[in-house]
Amino acid sequence: MRNSLAMGNIAKMKIGVFYGSTTGNTERVALKIAAELAPYVSLVRDVADITAEEFASVDVLLLGASTWDIGELQHDWAAALPLLEDADLTGKTIAMFGLGDAFTYSWNYLDCLGELHESLDGRGATFVGLWPTEGYEFDESRALTGDDQFLGLGLDDDNQPELTDTRLYAWLAKVWAELEQLQLVPLRGAA
Repeated sequence: MRNSLAMGNIAKMKIGVFYGSTTGNTERVALKIAAELAPYVSLVRDVADITAEEFASVDVLLLGASTWDIGELQHDWAAALPLLEDADLTGKTIAMFGLGDAFTYSWNYLDCLGELHESLDGRGATFVGLWPTEGYEFDESRALTGDDQFLGLGLDDDNQPELTDTRLYAWLAKVWAELEQLQLVPLRGAA
């Protein structure tokens, strides 16, 4: 997908990129996503400084998190989730990306995605951007669907940094195609 989107004009559709980042890795990925989708991203925010109104101000939420300690959600996200407790996410579309260490923390790889999903599922949002587990080595994850996919993009900058950009741009193309199917964005090449 990198630099290959010919996205035409979008009327009113707003994308927000929200991330929690302790070491800067998730922030770096979030900023790459925002740069790739620049004409359509209306908000890029660290969840440490977020308001409920900012979550509500966009149509598509791209949520980035990492797993910390032993299967815990990154602490800024853990603090921000109460802002979404009463949120009506009807009509919103959510795609998630997560960072983790599949070798050292093989028993809880990308649990952050599972925790985010559990907190937001059932609130009216449509989730897009499931990602295949092929090419990953781990033992367990709360981020798995029933059909061997992650609930979002999984990145392992600790052990597979050479795959980060390839996976990221392929995932963005997949998310965009799903947004096209939902008629939230124009078809590629549309004027």
